[in-house]
Amino acid sequence: MKIGKITSVNFNQFKVKISSDIRGNSVNIAGVVYYFGNIGSYLKTTNSVGEQLICEVVSIFDSDIKLDSAAYDLDSKRELLLKPVGTITRAGKFNLGVGIFPGIYSEVTVVTFEDMELILHTSKDKELGASIHQSFYLGESKNLINYPINISINSFFNIHSAVLGNSGSGKSNTIAHIIQDIHKKIDNSAIGSRILIFDVNGEYKNAFTKHEIGPNLKIRFLKPNIDIPEEGFEPFYLPHFLMNIDEWSAFLMATDATQRPFWDKVLQESYKFYMISTRDGNQRQKLINYLRFKICNLLHTLHAQGDSETAIITAAKSIIYGIVNLIKLDENLNRACTDEGILTDLENLYSSCTINFGENKDKLKNALQVVREKVDDPTLREIMDLRASGEEYFDYRFLKQAANLTLLEEDARGNGRVREYTSTMMTRLDFFLDNPDCAFMRQAPIGTTNISSYLEWLWQSNQAVPAQTNMVIVDTSELSKDALETLTSVTSRINFSSRRRLKGNARREKPIHLVLDEAHRYIKKDSKYLLRENIFEQIAREGRKYALYLLISSQRPSELSETVLSQCSNFIIHRIQNEIDMKYVYAILPYFSDDFANKIKQSVPGEALIFGNCVSMPLHVRIKQAFPEPNSENCKVHEEWFKPFPPLPPELSVIAGSDHGN
Repeated sequence: MKIGKITSVNFNQFKVKISSDIRGNSVNIAGVVYYFGNIGSYLKTTNSVGEQLICEVVSIFDSDIKLDSAAYDLDSKRELLLKPVGTITRAGKFNLGVGIFPGIYSEVTVVTFEDMELILHTSKDKELGASIHQSFYLGESKNLINYPINISINSFFNIHSAVLGNSGSGKSNTIAHIIQDIHKKIDNSAIGSRILIFDVNGEYKNAFTKHEIGPNLKIRFLKPNIDIPEEGFEPFYLPHFLMNIDEWSAFLMATDATQRPFWDKVLQESYKFYMISTRDGNQRQKLINYLRFKICNLLHTLHAQGDSETAIITAAKSIIYGIVNLIKLDENLNRACTDEGILTDLENLYSSCTINFGENKDKLKNALQVVREKVDDPTLREIMDLRASGEEYFDYRFLKQAANLTLLEEDARGNGRVREYTSTMMTRLDFFLDNPDCAFMRQAPIGTTNISSYLEWLWQSNQAVPAQTNMVIVDTSELSKDALETLTSVTSRINFSSRRRLKGNARREKPIHLVLDEAHRYIKKDSKYLLRENIFEQIAREGRKYALYLLISSQRPSELSETVLSQCSNFIIHRIQNEIDMKYVYAILPYFSDDFANKIKQSVPGEALIFGNCVSMPLHVRIKQAFPEPNSENCKVHEEWFKPFPPLPPELSVIAGSDHGN
């Protein structure tokens, strides 16, 4: 239906005079009411080659100029300013931008629901039928009132996406609603989906406990540092032996120059200590042979320092005493070393560390020679080359022993300042070993010995049983900053490592989506971030090839890693009022303008602008309210403050009454 005619054409703006017979701000077409007189509503016109130009209303005003143009039906005073958005070609395909502009007095008509189907490509979904779901319902258009916005599942979920906005703007509701809408589809429910949510504020469990869900879908709620299931949560574990050297270095705040190589040696020695305590037979003998060589080499190095004999013997006694104590800390290790004669060798070495008038008279040297002759050199190389691969199990209790042994080695080499250089790292090691905040890292699920078995536990899937958990929510709300960074990065890296091992079509099967709540807390761009290479940056660059995708949620986009945010191709932007964050968003988004910036600043909670691959043009949408909602509602302060005084319990009422009587 004709609304009016164009009276002025600029490259970025058209002026339209509304027809005099149009009353009000709406028209009825085939029983459907279309509102055109609102800021942001859509209208269309036609250019000289028959293409339809989609435009957005940016201004409405009343003209005080009376033109004698009745022949062109321009006697109305109401005028609109339109911003051209895109073009529907004669073939029915929508493209952003305008190539050929309309002429003066071109008619302007309403954009109908059928036009929106062409623009958003939703008509394809109807043709493909219900066997495979093509889209999810996001909300209602603010541009074309009452028009439902459905987003292509493939366009949204096959690339990284970001949900941005201030606190309280509706980010968690948006994520919860999207997943709820996916889950409630009942014909061919989403049994192939795998979504992992890092729930930093502990709010998503409420949204996925009693929501409508399709058949055969499973959701799992995990929480670190709990011993038994509680309040619907199962214990979450992140075994320490699955951490690589970068992740250990970050957690221990180890520097590259000195502490990182030191810690690498500690990990390898921990693994060998564990092997000695758990192996038997020929394998244990080879490991004991390595330990015997290690002790001899350490004392030989000390003896070669050239210090006075008194200083050497004193240091040797200290080292031997320290090694004996390290061995006796673990019952199994102590038993193995006793059975294989290591402790006897150490006792003999300790007994030879005597000084008489400043001389040892080669007692230590001779005793050391006796022990060295027991070393089987041909088998040494096999054990020296034995290295933990980054997913080999070892008991965390051996870390302290291995660290102290490595310190003793450095002392023997004359590196007197090594304890000073590693003091911070050793303090962090004590934090890991003793602090309850790290308990989830010191434990492992039953049967977990490597990445594959850990992921089977996490997703509850294996080769024999095709069923799997479709969504895992990890409540990290009670973790410290350091533990949070470690949990999110290591868990993500483990899933990424597993995906990278896949070949051929297997790369595209069973995709994984990581939902990163409050992502600015662990996807940082500052130079002080400890992880040398942020795993999320690597996933952002390469994850698409292995069907591992990020869905980022953040209230501070300016603090996010630029690499991660630049790789996102879909954006749902709620209200942002911070100017720094707004400039950052302005810099990364295509087709962004001051008009969009004003919309974002003025959006009410629950409204958002949608940009990217998932939509043909930027859309202003009121997101549907999630049901149930995530636990993110604001506190009603006045209701909490002004409450009637609660009545006393009966037993206290009696006491109060007797006191009053006295």
